[in-house]
Amino acid sequence: MKNVFKYLGIFLTVALAAGFTACDPTEENESAEAGLSIKVFFPTKVIAGQEVTINGTGLSDVTEIIFPDNVSVKEFTHAGDGMIRVIAPAGIAAEGGNIIVRTEDDEAVSKLPLTLGKVNVTGYSNRTGDTIVGGSPFTIFGKDLEFLKKVELLDEDGEPLLISDLTFDRKSTNSVSFTIPQNIYTGDIEGKVYACDGSVITMPLLSFKPAPTGHWETVKTLIWKNDGTHGNINWSSEYRFAPESNSTGEEIYTVPQDIWDKMKETTFYMSFAEPGAQIRVTTGWWSTTWTKDDIFVGNELITDNGDGTYSLAVTLAGSPILDVLDAQHLLFTGGGYTPLEVYFSEQVWVENGSGPKEVVIWENDGSHGNINWSSEYRFAPESNSTGEEIYTVPQDIWDNVIKKGTFYMQFAEPGAQVRVTTGWWSTTWTKDDIFVGNELITENEDGTYSLAVNLAGSPILDVLDVQHLLFTGGGYTVMKLYYLE
Repeated sequence: MKNVFKYLGIFLTVALAAGFTACDPTEENESAEAGLSIKVFFPTKVIAGQEVTINGTGLSDVTEIIFPDNVSVKEFTHAGDGMIRVIAPAGIAAEGGNIIVRTEDDEAVSKLPLTLGKVNVTGYSNRTGDTIVGGSPFTIFGKDLEFLKKVELLDEDGEPLLISDLTFDRKSTNSVSFTIPQNIYTGDIEGKVYACDGSVITMPLLSFKPAPTGHWETVKTLIWKNDGTHGNINWSSEYRFAPESNSTGEEIYTVPQDIWDKMKETTFYMSFAEPGAQIRVTTGWWSTTWTKDDIFVGNELITDNGDGTYSLAVTLAGSPILDVLDAQHLLFTGGGYTPLEVYFSEQVWVENGSGPKEVVIWENDGSHGNINWSSEYRFAPESNSTGEEIYTVPQDIWDNVIKKGTFYMQFAEPGAQVRVTTGWWSTTWTKDDIFVGNELITENEDGTYSLAVNLAGSPILDVLDVQHLLFTGGGYTVMKLYYLE
């Protein structure tokens, strides 16, 4: 009997040990990481000729990729052990299916199926007989239009005029919008629409003429800008935004209430620079997400800006996230990217020859000279004038331009070292001093320079009313402060 209990005890010990070993999540993860697998691929809907990115494990040994209907591809790019980039081939099954990756002795199948897209144009914003003016918006309607590559019209000399998808104002699966160029041909044009797979769709015969009085311009209005002190997200809650009506101190930036309300009603954008970004737009409580799945480059919501950055178009209208947004805030999280800016981008009609009007806030009368690290060029609001400032800024200009808009500081010296800080020298606008060559500085036609200053989202705003605004540094003289309207 003692032997029975003895053997039973040994059996239970072994069984429990095996059970605890099997429940160890670390070993499960390590096991999963060791083999060949497809974790995710994007985009999930493609047409022939489009780049597909596959993420997974063990991909460095892959020699063949099989698309639905057994279409084999052996030429592709390895972007590290965990990533492959491949061009979708012709002949993919119309009903789609799973992707397979193969090594010499193993294969892995994607969990989600690949869907095959097919561009179908069903209509246009203008009909035959309409006269379309250069500079005006134009929209194409249909299905799977995210695969449109370019539109061909004619320029003023009758030569082909190509409009790339990189310059489209908006591209979604159901519509594509772009601006008719100013140098459009005068007369009837039968344009062409090109898709990624090489197919060409002929547009109806439309009449065009150049804009007689003005043109459309894209105006970018900053909501918040990264000053360089905030880095890669890595699934953190750092990039959290709150409205003035419910600031809790947990946010990276408190959004003025009128701007917050506009963000809830219209499209705004978040820019970043990393092509491998995985983006999740959710609440500060991580309770409700804007989109069902995380967003990757290649998604129709992301535009390649052509300067090495990307912009995610965020339209919260109609989303369940709006029900909790005021209380729980807005959070950009995910992995592999750093938010650069949050902003609005709008089309504005500008009369020809008018251009933006310069409005001077303050101008040097010649009695103030080189800065040389002094506190001379200090500006204060009417609400907190202390007599230490060079100029007291009218309160409406201080509130609406200095704190919320973009204004400019003009100087003439190419060797200037500019620091924008407070009158107490406590908080700087940018992490580093600014020199000519920085993207914030523009060389004017008269040989002077203008520094564009937008304080939105900067920690300097928290103390600006009390501590004032100071331009200091060395090697330059402030000529004037102004803004454009």
